[in-house]
Amino acid sequence: MRSLTRAIARLMHIVRSYKQNTSNGCKGWHFCKIPSSPEELSQAVFVIIKATQEEHFSSDIAALERTQSVPKNSALQKLNPTLKDGLICVGGRLKHANINTTEKHPIILPKKSHVSLLLVRQYHDKVQHQGRHFTEGALRAAGYWLIGGKQLIASVIHKCVMCRQLRRKVEGQLMADLPPERLQTSPPFTYVGVDVFGPWPVISKRTRGGEAQSKRWAMLFCCMSSRAVHIEIIASLDTSSCINALRRFFAIRGPAKQIRSDCGTNFVAAAKELGLNSKNPDATVQKFLTDQNCAWVFNPPHASHRGGSWERLIGLSRRILNAILLKNNIQLTHDVLWTLLMEVTAIINARPLVPVSNDSESPFILSPAMILTQKVGVPAPPGEFTDKDLYLKQWRQVQSLANQFWRCWRQDYLPTLQSRRRWTEKKRDAKVGDIVILKDSQTARNEWPMAMVTAVFPGRDGRVREVQLKVSSQGSSKTFQRPISETVLLLPVD
Repeated sequence: MRSLTRAIARLMHIVRSYKQNTSNGCKGWHFCKIPSSPEELSQAVFVIIKATQEEHFSSDIAALERTQSVPKNSALQKLNPTLKDGLICVGGRLKHANINTTEKHPIILPKKSHVSLLLVRQYHDKVQHQGRHFTEGALRAAGYWLIGGKQLIASVIHKCVMCRQLRRKVEGQLMADLPPERLQTSPPFTYVGVDVFGPWPVISKRTRGGEAQSKRWAMLFCCMSSRAVHIEIIASLDTSSCINALRRFFAIRGPAKQIRSDCGTNFVAAAKELGLNSKNPDATVQKFLTDQNCAWVFNPPHASHRGGSWERLIGLSRRILNAILLKNNIQLTHDVLWTLLMEVTAIINARPLVPVSNDSESPFILSPAMILTQKVGVPAPPGEFTDKDLYLKQWRQVQSLANQFWRCWRQDYLPTLQSRRRWTEKKRDAKVGDIVILKDSQTARNEWPMAMVTAVFPGRDGRVREVQLKVSSQGSSKTFQRPISETVLLLPVD
């Protein structure tokens, strides 16, 4: 609005210089370097407001000039409008109030006018991008009454880039379908999610001067289908410790077809030490995994929610271990920590996967421990077996219990995964060319860098939940791959 006012004031000054000689020597069409006076700016505002009202309220102006009232079907009827210096103003009931004329008789403006939009933007900026209540109050104090002003102000705030940068929530999308690995009745630990957590200080050696301490970490393996857990202790975050933990895991639980891990804060540091990433995996680790016919899939960076199935079990493991340590006041050594984590593993694997039934005829409790005890070195002979086989040969007992587990797993556990508890609405997909800001939890929001979407990665359902971003800073540009939950949309490309 300020730019429009200055432009109209300049034009009026040029027109005036054609009609009469001014004292400052301005004549004809020229660019005047002398700033406009307050009187010229006020007159320019008057011209703009009058032209706007004549465009939208021409019939009301004519009726007010004839009969001092507007028609009954007019949108201004409830405001009891009146003409003040050629402008339509609110009449109202505050004629005798001891307040300014602008507050007593504000100027009426339509909602669909571009001038109204410019005024809302001006006063929204004047109140430092606060909410609708602040902006509407500033407009009313300035002497303007916008018809449908609340909707217009809300629309301006919704589209305001500065407000989005300050307060808009991060992007979201409909929760994706579960991956096939979580829905298959495969042997336990065929599809595995892995994460590293810790460390814990342990007493590694006792000396005359005291006790030497070192650190230990835990590598948690979570079965994607049966939700069973296996924990291994690692002494450091290097490649050899990782391979040794994988060898122990494969030796005890059998080979896995796929391992998944995220790039959260704890695992990023471990992956950097291990040399594991999706683009340039460490040759030694990759060779070992290839020999085992196992693939390692990495989730996008900063997308720990994609590994929620094992992240939750890490939190559960920490709580159980903290309870054991608090209750027994134990001094940790390597052997003690290993023993305690095995107890934690047993407690987690004994947990029910579904609510325990009160029916006396179905005492079976569906827990990961039930299927773990049935895993044998060679596959059982094919066939269907009933409960009568429990009292026959040992291999029939194993097969019958396994069948019972998977039958309850399909009937009782799988339906609990059906509903979406979060992210239940489909939203606009990110597009190449969108301007966003990149979330950085380590800095204040005002310092989050601005970025442009250069590539999108649709999921199996066609919805975009992962994007590639280009960030420019100090003459150099960097490319990041992030989930949409780490971005805030500023300007959509469309």
